[in-house]
Amino acid sequence: MEIGKILESIMRNNNIVGTISSVIVIIGAGFFFTKKKVIPSNCAGSLSKVILNLAIPTLSYNAFMQDIDSRKLEQSLSILVWGIVIHLVLIFLTKIFYKNYSGDRNDVLRMMTIFGSTTVFGIPVIQAVYGDTGAMYASVFNIPYRALLYTYGYMTIAGVKLKKENMGKIISNPIIVATFLGMFVWMFQNYFFQVSVIEGDIIRKYAFLRIDKTAYWLFKPMQYLASLNAPLSWLSIGITLAGVSFNDILKSKISWGYSVVKVVVIPVFLVALYTIMNMTGVLTTSYIALATIVLMMATPAATVIATYTIHFNKEPVLTSSCSLMSSIFSVAMIPFLIITIEILKSMGIFS
Repeated sequence: MEIGKILESIMRNNNIVGTISSVIVIIGAGFFFTKKKVIPSNCAGSLSKVILNLAIPTLSYNAFMQDIDSRKLEQSLSILVWGIVIHLVLIFLTKIFYKNYSGDRNDVLRMMTIFGSTTVFGIPVIQAVYGDTGAMYASVFNIPYRALLYTYGYMTIAGVKLKKENMGKIISNPIIVATFLGMFVWMFQNYFFQVSVIEGDIIRKYAFLRIDKTAYWLFKPMQYLASLNAPLSWLSIGITLAGVSFNDILKSKISWGYSVVKVVVIPVFLVALYTIMNMTGVLTTSYIALATIVLMMATPAATVIATYTIHFNKEPVLTSSCSLMSSIFSVAMIPFLIITIEILKSMGIFS
């Protein structure tokens, strides 16, 4: 198929076009109404609490409410392994990327490169474009991400060793709990107590924890909560961007360099790597799995890392500058990556 026809088919895909336009419009609305003082500039923090404690956990669990098949199981385990490998490799590669910087500046740049804002930027877009399968893959990818974020990321910025309270924070995190519970139900659903459910003229059996089939009265409100994730996340981005000076950020060469590495170089390298592996038969990856991994890595600096740097006074100004610049890069880059992946899919490289 010609590239022109592929692009035309992509632009006719209402789901993709609608998601991209929604990101731009809702972020713009948050920015505009905050500048006009209609929305309080300090409400982004409250929105993030709703997102982290309600929207993302329900989305993570609901994403696993689907029938299991060998292909999805294989891809999920592959994504889990790749999530571990990518983050561990970046721990070492970032030492090379930022070898010209030392002390706190080196630590902060490295942590912002390793850990992206997957909750606000990655998962909402992936869920909107690729549905529950994409959300499920994203939740799996985030397991090693969060484990390292709350341990290695914290210890590096704080300059401390691993403590029991940090492990407790990881284990009790609502998103981690919901992801593990959902993944457990999905993987072992055929071995749980089965409940008969009437679907049209057919009676089917489902695990009692498949609440999408056995307890719709509970599943529906969880769906509503999960649907808050994307709009609230994008709105909070706009609110945050409204409070930062663009002129100061545009003058920061470090912010430009960081954003290029984080949002452009790493995702493009991953697209090239997976394309080569698929074409040579070294590793077969579905296009949704590819999109999940690439888009999760194309996110700007993680807000948790920004919180760490502010709390411990480790280059907080640089962090804010890099966060905003990389956010702008990400808003522009994510649509490009989605279109690129759709082109590769249309060419038959990914199924």
